[in-house]
Amino acid sequence: MKDLDNFDTRKKIGSLVKTSFVDYPEHVAAALFLHGCNLRCPYCYNKELVTGKTEDYPAVSLEEVFEHLQKRKAVLSGFVISGGEPCIFPALGGLIEKVHSLGYLVKLDTNGTRPEVLEKLFAAAATKPDFVAMDLKTIPENYAKFLPANEANNLISEKIQKSVEIISRLPAKNREFRTVLVPGLTDKNSIEKMAAILPKDAGWRFASFANGGCLDPAFDNLQPFSAAETAELVEYAKSFIEDSALR
Repeated sequence: MKDLDNFDTRKKIGSLVKTSFVDYPEHVAAALFLHGCNLRCPYCYNKELVTGKTEDYPAVSLEEVFEHLQKRKAVLSGFVISGGEPCIFPALGGLIEKVHSLGYLVKLDTNGTRPEVLEKLFAAAATKPDFVAMDLKTIPENYAKFLPANEANNLISEKIQKSVEIISRLPAKNREFRTVLVPGLTDKNSIEKMAAILPKDAGWRFASFANGGCLDPAFDNLQPFSAAETAELVEYAKSFIEDSALR
């Protein structure tokens, strides 16, 4: 837990959902949404988390998180680390190790842009997540469009594919890939290309885009796909990845 030893556990770092029935499949869990993200997806509705403005929501420290997990051990079995983007959090490995030591299973949500962090986590049982959900936002070569101005485009396409490979080392029941169906960003062509980098036994979960409160205000006026259009896209995904479904 060296990275945790060097981290101020009193610092406000994110938002805590104390009890969740939806964030960790088949587990009652607590979910920590860390602030800060290295992408700027225009349709994102977690603006406060992305920008890290902790004054805009009830923020917690790691001390408060650990205290809650200690108290709720009889009720909770899982802990979700989400964001923002957890893989830019400097004490991620120590956080996972600490939560494991408390007897919890750990689920990690990631955008897949930091495969070097995933590789390091997977190298030791103490820091290896028990479940990983990766957002597959678009075809890998288009990720550069989501990078902020100060984020270098260092082989982002290759990084996305590498993260898929690392996560695919987990059993199929312990991983999933997630895509938001955004008009103008997601179509049959992109679904076919995304499917090509996923393992055939992937669990691929789709969500409908919801306008309003988007990071890019222009997307607030974008109309989501109709129910029929959404069903058609998910059905098309099933032709490549059998376990595809709308969540």
